[in-house]
Amino acid sequence: MRNIYLQLFLTFLKIGAFTFGGGWVMISIIEREVVDKHKWISREDFLDLLAVAQSLPGILAVNFAVAIGDKLRGSRGRLCAALGTIIPSFTIILIIAIFLTPETIKNNETISKIFMGMRPAVVALLIAPVITTARAAKINWKTIFIPISVALLIWSKIPYISNPIIYIILGGLGGYLWYTQHNYDKRKEKHNDIS
Repeated sequence: MRNIYLQLFLTFLKIGAFTFGGGWVMISIIEREVVDKHKWISREDFLDLLAVAQSLPGILAVNFAVAIGDKLRGSRGRLCAALGTIIPSFTIILIIAIFLTPETIKNNETISKIFMGMRPAVVALLIAPVITTARAAKINWKTIFIPISVALLIWSKIPYISNPIIYIILGGLGGYLWYTQHNYDKRKEKHNDIS
């Protein structure tokens, strides 16, 4: 499609303009736009790109947009998706910096009410990707203890144990070992069938 770059830019511009609360809030909106509406990538690819975006340093929303843009159209796709994601936030912050001071925002009753009203929506937008990601990752009653345990350990604030980097590395290592063993068992089974 000739205007895929424009579509990428406009899609991520819309996502960036209407997302409040950080990168995690964007995930369900990105999923709806990229997987459900445009069908640019499959749900499995979406989860894989999310895992990559999470493990890279930097802003999750931009990392994710770059990963999706790269998958669709390489370096130009990366640029279009990244610009679409960044421009709304940059513009809003620039306008706030020019016209409003922190005291003005804090003391303005209308702005305070708007932010108070947005809080429940942000919580819902945070919960939605957790549920869809859990379903797509095929988490069931046998494996639910893993994300719950990791969340509790991170939340515990115990030095070293509450560091999320440890669990990213352990998760990657565990996945590698499981798939290596799984493939080894399949090859062994295939070899036994031939014999």
